[in-house]
Amino acid sequence: MNIRNSFVIIILSTLLFSCGSNQSKKKKYFSIVTENNQTIFKLGETIKASIKNNQNLKIDSVAYILNNKRIRANDKFVYNEKIDNEKLGTHILTAQVFYDGNIDTITKKIVFLNNVAPKLYKYKIVAEYPHDRNAFTQGLEFYGDTLYESTGHKGKSTLRKINYKTGEILIKKDIPKQFFAEGITILDNKIFQLTWQSKEGFIYDLSTLEKIGGFAYNNSKEGWGLCNDGKHIYKSDGTKKIWTLDATTLAEKDYIEVTTNKGVKSKFNELEWVEGKIYANTWQKDGIAIINPKNGALEAVIDLSGLRNKVSRHDDLDVLNGIAYKADTKQLFVTGKNWNKLFEIEIVK
Repeated sequence: MNIRNSFVIIILSTLLFSCGSNQSKKKKYFSIVTENNQTIFKLGETIKASIKNNQNLKIDSVAYILNNKRIRANDKFVYNEKIDNEKLGTHILTAQVFYDGNIDTITKKIVFLNNVAPKLYKYKIVAEYPHDRNAFTQGLEFYGDTLYESTGHKGKSTLRKINYKTGEILIKKDIPKQFFAEGITILDNKIFQLTWQSKEGFIYDLSTLEKIGGFAYNNSKEGWGLCNDGKHIYKSDGTKKIWTLDATTLAEKDYIEVTTNKGVKSKFNELEWVEGKIYANTWQKDGIAIINPKNGALEAVIDLSGLRNKVSRHDDLDVLNGIAYKADTKQLFVTGKNWNKLFEIEIVK
């Protein structure tokens, strides 16, 4: 009896494994083919795609889907769409092929780039102010005339309220030693602060810097920079994505991928919202990227090379990082990690 039962179990297991293997190896009868096998497109160009019928099956109809927009193909099953208002970066073109009472769903990865090169701007120094050379600057933002700063390193991370003209630290909040603090932004009388790899952020009362809450990351694995437009919060995580967060729950709702006319970029660090654009430090680069928050186009770069040579040299001196915009007076300020100066600069176009 035991031998017979064992034999039945072996047979059933073999059949189940075989069915599973066949299912996983189901052959696709169709594939998407673009004109000239093009997979990278620039704004203004047209995507032309068709269906390759690998088994010469009779196709009844085809529907293409891109960014939740469904387009029924013409009688030759061709997709023909101009790229104009699409977000830049990586996309998935999906086709649903209807044939003989069946549906085959196939995909193809394509990339959208900007159609113009970023403009290159220079700068001039308007004023210099003292800055704590021990501040490993991760986030910088004004609220009125007061400057708020987040500094990093485990065991040394802080949140600060500063008189920017004198460099005096008015209030300093030490962050628990297990956290490496990152970017900050201020919205609705609250300060939001990221941590680097702990997958959580903190919320503070703007006046007292007392912690009043926290939030978890969802899709993004790390925390780098934050800014906001008054309604939405934007977050960089070191990848090619800049996320749009729900201002109430801090959940990642959407994202842009930052692109030029040549490729998709990454490693955007400290963020600042300036007159409808996202200004971003790029880690280990002496410049600021100006990004269109609607489609991810990297529209311009402010070349700040040489600025680091104007601060005191010491062993802990690190990269440019820290952008703060004083919106009421339209003043732009920058600093770096362990820099002893805060610079007010003017963009030279």
